[in-house]
Amino acid sequence: SQQALLLHYQPQVHVASGRLAGFEALVRWQHPQRGLIGPEEFIPLAESRGLITPISRWVLREACRQLKAWHDEGLARVPVAVNLSAIEFRQRDVVREIAQVLAQTGLPPQYLEIEITETTLMQQAEHAHTTLQALQALGVAVTVDDFGTGYSSLAYLKRYPLDKIKVDRSFVIDTPGDADDVAIVTAIVQLAHSLQLQSVAEGVETPEQAR
Repeated sequence: SQQALLLHYQPQVHVASGRLAGFEALVRWQHPQRGLIGPEEFIPLAESRGLITPISRWVLREACRQLKAWHDEGLARVPVAVNLSAIEFRQRDVVREIAQVLAQTGLPPQYLEIEITETTLMQQAEHAHTTLQALQALGVAVTVDDFGTGYSSLAYLKRYPLDKIKVDRSFVIDTPGDADDVAIVTAIVQLAHSLQLQSVAEGVETPEQAR
């Protein structure tokens, strides 16, 4: 049930200053016997049973509600990033739904970021372009999640209205020990800067990785 779902908020910080830059909302399933279960385990099950849409809608609404509550308490006015599954992204009315949630929760659009994988972008080129333009018009930012792990076609970075690319954790985890991973991370960050996109490194856990 949705009562068993909860969100954890992973902070994103500016590398240079350590200042809070935003949050990513990460859904967890509170299982009565097995405790907290991560999305990599239960999302495929939810997709196969046709439950991903209600879960995604709950996550979006709950993340926006929580962030607005934090803003109202006087805490830092930073955005929250919410993952959008390929199934949700395909829905024709996804932008209208996002607009409705923002209106109902009172969260201004500039404080919401939508994360979609590059695989999703590449599989639905025409629909993706229309949807991303509509999100941009709404004032919601778009991040490419898992960059470098899917199709990795650089053409879409130029073609689509995007705001941010996220360096996948699989490249970050072995830095700075693995020279190839260091080279890949450096190249992605430089690419982002060249295209005037922001970049986020996922899974930074040590001072060495941060450096």
